[in-house]
Order: sequence, then structure tokens, then C-alpha cells
Amino acid sequence: METSYNQNQGYILRVSGPIVDVFFTRSLPTINNILLVRSKNLPLQVAEQLQNMVVRCIALDSTNGLKKNDLVDDTKKPISIPLGKDILGKVVNVFGRTLDGSQFEATEEREVYHPPPQLEKISSKISILETGIKVIDFFAPFPRGAKIGFFGGAGVGKTVLITELINNIAMKYDGLSVFCGVGERTREGFELISVLKEKDVLSKIAVVLGQMNESPGVRFRTIYSGLTVAEYLRDAFSKDILLFVDNIYRFVQAGNEVSTMLGRVPSETGYQSTLYQELGEVEERIVSSQNGTITSIQAIYVPADDFSDPAVQGILNHLETSVVLSRKIAKERIYPAVDPLQSNSTIISPEYINMEHYTVVKAAYKVLERYAELQNIIAILGEEELSSQDRILANRAKKLIKFMSQPFFTSEAFTGQKGISVALKDTIAGVGKILSGNVDEIPEEHFYMTGTIDMVRESWEAAKSSK
Repeated sequence: METSYNQNQGYILRVSGPIVDVFFTRSLPTINNILLVRSKNLPLQVAEQLQNMVVRCIALDSTNGLKKNDLVDDTKKPISIPLGKDILGKVVNVFGRTLDGSQFEATEEREVYHPPPQLEKISSKISILETGIKVIDFFAPFPRGAKIGFFGGAGVGKTVLITELINNIAMKYDGLSVFCGVGERTREGFELISVLKEKDVLSKIAVVLGQMNESPGVRFRTIYSGLTVAEYLRDAFSKDILLFVDNIYRFVQAGNEVSTMLGRVPSETGYQSTLYQELGEVEERIVSSQNGTITSIQAIYVPADDFSDPAVQGILNHLETSVVLSRKIAKERIYPAVDPLQSNSTIISPEYINMEHYTVVKAAYKVLERYAELQNIIAILGEEELSSQDRILANRAKKLIKFMSQPFFTSEAFTGQKGISVALKDTIAGVGKILSGNVDEIPEEHFYMTGTIDMVRESWEAAKSSK
């Protein structure tokens, strides 16, 4: 941030890790104002106003070298970031500075904190955003302009799925994207940028990173900067914007760290007492206006695979679509490891999707639910002990599960298998044929890691002719 001295000057009283207490002689700075330590040009954000003209601040960089009585200036404004069309293709930090030291032309500057738009300015039109990923488009379709969550524990493929969506949607649609990396590992950030460059879609995306090695104050505020960029692109270009957040649970963790450092009493669950307020301030800004839509796709880490965790439930309350990634399915090498029975979307209704899709998806749910009920019998006695009707159902369920696997474009370098995007109508047709028994004669291995049902049949025909 640029140095901006003024008449409201303070002095450092105490430094305790990233917490800095500052005494002011004239007037107390406002909550969220940025203060600058003159000796290091170090930004501090006001978190609390204490007694005797003292404010408690969160340092947004290392506090090494700070000492008592260092001069501090009140900038009289919160975090602001420069914005312009050239931010697309750039990787910036919470202050809007590029991480590679390059420059871009800014046409305006916006504060990162502000309330959501008024109700009359919010658009409520609903349409489906196709992703080309079969299991998502079929079982948990995305409403355009909605909030979507990818739930899962460590290592089940949340980040890979988000990267694939960036690739698929950025190539298919004319919209723009913002990727907000909250507590992102350096390796993850580097791999993401490499993939975006390789697929030639970086020019349509602005990347905002608050990295894992940065202070909790920076990690907590990264999502506000990402939101501000998304709002600017929506309003300035009247475009549909995709906002990818990886990982919003780290936003909750950073908020908890900040709360603990400030000495606030946690709730009985161990999280900060302001958890739901903080989530609400972020989620309620993700809305569609008359200018365009913001569709948010958020990765949510589930600690110890416990979906009853208060933070997970707090995030879930704001979502229109939930996609649950299952460790059990991942162990069976079904990718993406989406559990259709736990995933859901508010638009699985004849009001929003066509009747064929609605009818087939309800039939698929019944088959998968019955197959889940039969699992104990199969595990103990084997499929041979099932009735003939249940054996047929189990066979179709296994084919359906394998049919929902799909090779990804962003994994081509690792798997050696070319990525496939499948239109929703082809997925519906394929599932319909599986459930109707039209492909009962095809062995289930031909349904694995493929695209349309025609590709399944081609694989089977090729296997037969090679014998």
C-alpha cells in the first residue's frame, strides 16, 4: 500500500505476534481502517477500539522489527484494491498487488467491505449452468447465479474438480471468472496457474491469493478482495461471473485464529462466536444483479469427514447446490468421487428442469437407494443370494455408478487419457438406457471412465471384434 501520512498520528504501545496495540493522540480510527507503520510501511487493520484512545490491530504482514513508540498513521479508509479490465490474467494479493511484480492499468479503486445490494436490485432469474461433468449436471445441476458447495475431506478431489470446472466453463461460455485462493498452498497456486496457461484460459480469469504462509489477518480478508473483483467485473462488463473459492473452510479457520489472538471467548463448539455473522457477510454479497450474475463455486473441507461440524453446517445453510465427494467412492477409483445420494440441488424440480431429466433422475435415485439397502446382504451372502429382480437392479446400479466416472481435461498429463465433456441431454439419454435395460448385455467395465452411452457401446463392440 502507498504511504499516506495525515494529522491523525499514533504510537505503538504493544506488539504480541500479529496483534499490535496503538495509542492515538487526536481521535480513534474506525473499525477496519488501515493504519501504516512509518518505519516499515506495514499495514495494520483496526479490529477493536479499546479504552484510553487505544486501538487493537491485526498486522497484515510480519511484525518482525516493530518496537514500542514506532509512529503509526491512520489512512482513514479500509482495505481498497485497484481495479480495471487488465486485472484479468493477473495473480494478485489481498491489496490488489500482482505477485510477479508486474503492473496493470487501474480505472478505479474499491473498498473491499460493503453491504450486499438492496433487494430490489437483485435478480432472481433461474437457469441451468451446464458444466460438461455428467454426475454434476445430472444429479446436482448448477443454477446460474447461485452458491454451490463441494464438500469433502482431505484428498477426495475438491481442487481438481474446481480446476476442471474453470477449464470447462471458461472455454464454453463468454463469461469471466475469479479464483479466490484462501489459505492456498504455494504448490496448489503454481499448479493452477500452470493449468490455466496451458489451456489458454488465464486471460479470462483474475486470481486472488492469500497464501498459507501469510498471516491469519490476510487469509481472512482474501475472500473480501475476491468478492470485490467479481462484483467489479459483473458491474463494469455486464457479464456472468464465476467466483471460485478454494477453500472457504480456511476462511473460517483464519477467522477463528484472529478471534483467538484478540482474546475473544469462543463458542461452546470451539469456533469463534461470530462464525455465522462472518459467513453471512460473505455469502450474502454473492448475488446476481440487473447487470449480470455471480455464480459461486466453493470448496469446503469437512474436518474428519464430519458433516455435523458447525462450520460445515453454517456454510451449507447458504447454498443452493451441494456436491458431496465421498472417500469410499474415491477408494473405488470412481472419479469424480461424487456421492449422488448425498448431493442435491434446489432446481431438481419440474419447475426448473425438463420433465425427461426429472423423471430419469428420480428413477436413478430409486435404483441407487435400493442398491445401498442391498449392500449388507451382498457383503455377507453375495449377489447370488439376491432375488432375480434385485440382481438385475444391482447390475444396473453398478453400471450407473461407473457411467458417472469421467476423464478430466486437467488430468490428461497424469492419466494419459483424453478429457471428455458430455452434454446434459446425452447424459440423460445414457442413464435412461441403463435403467431401462437397453444396455444390460454390455459388461460393466465398459461404462468406466468414458463419455456418452454411444462411446460405451463402441468400446464394447471394439472389444468383441478384437477377440
